[in-house]
Amino acid sequence: MEIGSQGYPASALSNFPPHPFVFDGVECACMEGLLQALKFDKEHIQVEVCKLVGLAAKYRGKKRNKRWRRLQTLWWKGQIYERGGDEYQRLLDRAFEALAKNQSFRNALVASGNAVLTHSIGKTRVQDTVLTVQEFCSRLTRLRDRINRGEL
Repeated sequence: MEIGSQGYPASALSNFPPHPFVFDGVECACMEGLLQALKFDKEHIQVEVCKLVGLAAKYRGKKRNKRWRRLQTLWWKGQIYERGGDEYQRLLDRAFEALAKNQSFRNALVASGNAVLTHSIGKTRVQDTVLTVQEFCSRLTRLRDRINRGEL
């Protein structure tokens, strides 16, 4: 199932739809807002970016692409994360677990059945994106499995 393609549930599994959730006490309107917020080192800007949905969030973070890519560093609530590091992976795990508390997102994930999740428009190199295709699809699949087993 191609995430982000038209039709439910694929369209609802992208990072762009409004699936509000709270992460570390910060209200996020959708996952894209949180992912883009990680490009900013100032917490008050992160809070603002987390409130954005879809393309508005993507375009807000785009201004910071050169900087974070050059440094290979991301930030969350005053902490520095090396893009290729294990701590960053744990941050992503926690973020997606927080997203999974949103009922509409959970419903879409369960509705994907046992489909293999793909995301052909995503990037594959860690150096180029805050969330690779593999990081994204594997987390969604893992969450779906945990929900189906009643663990989440």
